[in-house]
Amino acid sequence: MAAKRTRLELTWIGKDDRPRLEPRILLEDPKLSYHARKRVSDVDLFENLLIHGDNLLALKALEQDFAGMVKCIYIDPPFNTGQAFEHYDDGVEHSLWLDLMSRRVEILSRLLREDGAIFIHLDQEEVHYLKVILDEIMGRKQFLGQIAYERSGVSGIGQGGAFVVNTHEYILAYCKDRAKFAAVDLLGEGELDSKAMKRYNRVLLSPGERIEHARFTAPSTGEPVIIYKHTHPALRTISLRRFDERLQEIEQEYAACFDNIFRLTSIQAENTFQNRILSYCSQGVFSADYLSSRGRKGGEIVTNYYIDGQAAVWLKDTAMLQEGKVVRSSKLSDFWPHSAIPKANLANEGNVDFRRGKKPEFLLRRILQMVTREGDIVLDSFAGSGTTGAVAHKMRRRWIMIELGDHCKSHVVPRLRSVIDGVDTAGISSVSDWKGGGGFRYLRLADSLLDRDKWGNWIVSKEYKPEMLAEAMCKLEGFRYAPDPDVFWIHGHSTETDLIYVTTQNLSHEQLLFISEQVGDEHTLLICCSAFRANPDAFANLTLKKIPQAVLHRCEWGRDDYSLNVNSLPGSEPEADQTDEGSPEDTPAADTTTDDVTSRPARRRGRPRRQSSTMQELPLFANYDQGGDA
Repeated sequence: MAAKRTRLELTWIGKDDRPRLEPRILLEDPKLSYHARKRVSDVDLFENLLIHGDNLLALKALEQDFAGMVKCIYIDPPFNTGQAFEHYDDGVEHSLWLDLMSRRVEILSRLLREDGAIFIHLDQEEVHYLKVILDEIMGRKQFLGQIAYERSGVSGIGQGGAFVVNTHEYILAYCKDRAKFAAVDLLGEGELDSKAMKRYNRVLLSPGERIEHARFTAPSTGEPVIIYKHTHPALRTISLRRFDERLQEIEQEYAACFDNIFRLTSIQAENTFQNRILSYCSQGVFSADYLSSRGRKGGEIVTNYYIDGQAAVWLKDTAMLQEGKVVRSSKLSDFWPHSAIPKANLANEGNVDFRRGKKPEFLLRRILQMVTREGDIVLDSFAGSGTTGAVAHKMRRRWIMIELGDHCKSHVVPRLRSVIDGVDTAGISSVSDWKGGGGFRYLRLADSLLDRDKWGNWIVSKEYKPEMLAEAMCKLEGFRYAPDPDVFWIHGHSTETDLIYVTTQNLSHEQLLFISEQVGDEHTLLICCSAFRANPDAFANLTLKKIPQAVLHRCEWGRDDYSLNVNSLPGSEPEADQTDEGSPEDTPAADTTTDDVTSRPARRRGRPRRQSSTMQELPLFANYDQGGDA
């Protein structure tokens, strides 16, 4: 009988079936890893990670090392629309899509920093269902907003339909902890339209010579305010006549004069400080130098201009030059129009073809600007064509990307190589002043630790070398893999005093006694071995576990695919080699042996360990010399 629900939540078929994920180790492929030939700057980043493999298993593999470390997560998962993409099978039954997404979000939430944020890009088909799931996992109070992203205009190709034209996608934004979250930059860019041009159309060609005119002491800082009168200044107005006809010429003039374009504004009556300055600036061009006490330039010496009794406001304070064109910057709203995010050259970004699946670099730039700074870690577990990593790299953020498809090699690797070599000039390269540099490591998921022998028994995979076995057991037991080159029995640690040793040997009493004496009273040691011939209660500082018996029921061994590209929906028959982990042939029968995992006296130091139930004796290694040492 299903458990009684005690809260409002979204349910679906299989929600309560928890996958027992294997925390795989990651193996580097040096042939696909890539680094710049030389350092380009002092902030070059080399420890970026590109992981090829199932993203749920890869996220689990990252959890031990990166839990609580990722500042920003952006994912653009398959939308579950039933449309067949070239690189993604996007049609997944509704309940299955929800289940697979919720499993990923659960791990992603644990990877986030306390002040971090996650952005999930979806269309209208599943966005509201996933919103309820995110409320449940992240917490409803952590909801930052829903952004409507206009991917194209109404006149775009392929926008037909029986109802209103669908032009939008949605980005759900959540933080890890609202009390600790703070946005970094919420200014966005947009076109400099004719209305803004009519306001900002005056140019200070030359300030002329300035002569001190007056001074007084600022009451808020106690520092002097020095006012200067300018002689022989040069000003002009940009003509906006025949605006539509001359638009290209006008835009070029605005770009050429960008630093010196301004408008005039009146000072509010209650601003006594600025009005005191204006009292000295009735006719002509004036400027005032003073220490700013507040705002973005608080603590800096600023120079403000005043012309004919009004204050000058500079276009450069609310706009920027972007690829030779002036764009406005203003506080972002939750509607991001088609015109605000350049995508005219989207097909050529990264020099990779990823039809209908590639997102504009300027979209990712906007998201990363909102919540990250240089050096922060950015993660994308649906890498696609690699846009997130390319943008993060150009913005000098660390990044981690995961991709299951073959395009991890065919698309993402070449794209990142061109970014690192500095030959990628598309996307945000210009506005980021990107010159190349840095690098990444290409990793893949190791095979499952356990495999079946010809009799159907679980054994340690023959693919596992001793150092791989040691690292895998460290991860399974919650230890950090850090082998000591000088001490053979130290393969990792959970604390400074709690250590682990992994070996394929059948250990005798004499060997265990020797190790116990080496460990001493100040440390505790978990030994994972094939077998032992001793009374374990004799060693107060040792815990003994047999492998693979001690881990048989920890995980779903041998399962490599938890992807969203699902061919078998609920109700279809499993293949012969994909039987359920709870079936009788997968569950070894218990016997009366008691020495595969041993308890120890209460005086043992270190954290408590979970005790495994007794298991039947199984073969350990395929094609392995059991006398060898790990």
